[in-house]
Amino acid sequence: MFAAKAGAKHVYAIDCSSIIEQARQIVSDNNLASKITLIRGKVEELELPVKNVDIIISEWMGYALLYESMLPSVLHARDKWMSPAERPKGIMMPDRCTIVLSAIEDQDYKAEKIDWWENVYGFDMSCIKKMATLEPLVDTVDPNQVVTDFDTIAIIDTQTCTKADLAFTVPFTLTCNRDDYIHAIVCHFDNFFGSSHTAVEFSTGPHAQYTHWKQTVFYLNETLTVKAGEVLKGTLMCKPNEKNPRDLDFEIEYEFNGELCQASSKMAYRMR
Repeated sequence: MFAAKAGAKHVYAIDCSSIIEQARQIVSDNNLASKITLIRGKVEELELPVKNVDIIISEWMGYALLYESMLPSVLHARDKWMSPAERPKGIMMPDRCTIVLSAIEDQDYKAEKIDWWENVYGFDMSCIKKMATLEPLVDTVDPNQVVTDFDTIAIIDTQTCTKADLAFTVPFTLTCNRDDYIHAIVCHFDNFFGSSHTAVEFSTGPHAQYTHWKQTVFYLNETLTVKAGEVLKGTLMCKPNEKNPRDLDFEIEYEFNGELCQASSKMAYRMR
């Protein structure tokens, strides 16, 4: 409806769930039925009554940007309805997304929710601690917890990227901005709409206004004692899970050589 109000000649709205029936009623109630065609189905399986479209708008972003693997469906639509001859004129919204890392101090939560399993009323339940660490936490991070700078580790250009680009292993470098401890690495994403008449962007980082995506927190097995100016280096691997591509598998390998602490580790996570 925003697209129609903004002057679109016609809008084709696609959704696979039954909520599209309510959307159809809402479109009618707002006198936009002549400008909006609603189609229920999977984008990979349906046809449009037109050969090409000029703009594709989709809110496909998940936790840590790629969770639930919705972007491949949008790329399918791009390749199907923005032919190579037309694509330079076509616009994807958002047209660019970045994945950003930082590191935080989070002793209170880690002690309450993770380390607690080491002694549960006198019983050793540390095997549960391993399970609790395996799954990243989606939660709001207080910006005062951030100990390092931010490192943009991946750029997703929706105008040109392919499905293969959504699985990657990339390096990261995080420089500590104060003396503190590091308990976790945090992932957030930023979205850019640079092809519009007025460029628009928004961030899901701990420094930005709250969004439902919050931030994704990867707890480390060990606590790093750091000083200002020291550097945490490593690599992050991200790919869809082989059995369930809606899930995401991560591996974080890091090395830290500080004055008060030296550590290296490789940790695996699964977001499901």
